[in-house]
Amino acid sequence: MRNYFNYFTEIEERFQQRRGALLLLSTLDWALIETWREAGIPLEAALRGIDAAFDKHEAQPKRGRKRRINGLAWCAQAVMVAAEELREASAGAAPEPPESRESGFEHERVAAHLEAAANALRVATIAPDACATTASRLVELADEVRISNPSSAAAQDLEALERTLTVLEEKLFAALTAAAPEELLVGLKEHAARELAPYRSRMGVVQLRQVEHQFVTKQLLVHYGLPRLSLFYMSQQ
Repeated sequence: MRNYFNYFTEIEERFQQRRGALLLLSTLDWALIETWREAGIPLEAALRGIDAAFDKHEAQPKRGRKRRINGLAWCAQAVMVAAEELREASAGAAPEPPESRESGFEHERVAAHLEAAANALRVATIAPDACATTASRLVELADEVRISNPSSAAAQDLEALERTLTVLEEKLFAALTAAAPEELLVGLKEHAARELAPYRSRMGVVQLRQVEHQFVTKQLLVHYGLPRLSLFYMSQQ
């Protein structure tokens, strides 16, 4: 498995590669990927599922003009199947030794990501207290990253930092939801329902709810111009 933080980009690249044409992922697609990540779906399973969905689609006999796969949700069932198969295959197997991190997540870049998010939160126009508190915590985390010893296990444990950022995002989103106008939230949920309508037969009830939640979260942050804190959204530049 490649770099933990390449989860989003590698799924996007595999989907575009199999589709055979550049198609930017939609907000719904990104929300679906996030539900896979939070559910602990391995990257390998996600990539296998995408391949399986396209293989099945391409093997179907052509009856007139074949419909193209235009969204990642087409692959949702195949990804869940691949995840279960991978889980069964690995049952009882010895855990793989941890791999060394790929370059690209040096301390300075991580700290800069946290500080950029803090700066954006300081000028927020909604839930100012929650945003200010989150910004202060992000600055503290950035300082901790900078002064940590690169050779220490704690310094290399970016997953631990990611868990902290996940908690901060959840608390921030709760504050934004409480402060946002009712009509805005209703509108975002209606938008999510329309986007998900073509894929309801391909996802279970729980997954549909999770994707809807991620969709509304992302759209609410976009509406107010607020950043994602997760290192998965850190710039690759």
